[in-house]
Amino acid sequence: MDIRSGKTYPSNALSNFSPHPFEIDGILCNSMEGFLQSLKFESVEMQEHVCTLVGYKAKMKGKNKKWYRTQTLWWKGKEIDRHSLSYQDLLDEAYTELYKNTKFRQALEATNKATITHSIGKSDATKTVLTVREFCSRLITLRDTGKL
Repeated sequence: MDIRSGKTYPSNALSNFSPHPFEIDGILCNSMEGFLQSLKFESVEMQEHVCTLVGYKAKMKGKNKKWYRTQTLWWKGKEIDRHSLSYQDLLDEAYTELYKNTKFRQALEATNKATITHSIGKSDATKTVLTVREFCSRLITLRDTGKL
């Protein structure tokens, strides 16, 4: 099952573009895309704003940020190395919180045992804040075990 916003249910509902609100570290995120794009901004206020965005609007807000030059992201005023264990832990926390959203969880359960893919994603961690592997493995683990 190829996870993409333009596909049919449940694939489209599992896209990071989907409006599935969740809270992480006291900050409301209206979509996973909003959260992921917010990591490109050093300003806490801008991060909080970007977290409220959904889908394409969120993606476009972070599109021109040059985070990849230093491989540095931010969360709540703290620098995070893109390739660190602490970054992976933050992704785990975000997806764990997203999994609490009933509509997201139902869509994930609706995939049954289908193989989950993301054909439009990137695999090079130096060029994306979430690789295909990071994305799909978290969905599969959550679906199969209910936790990360």
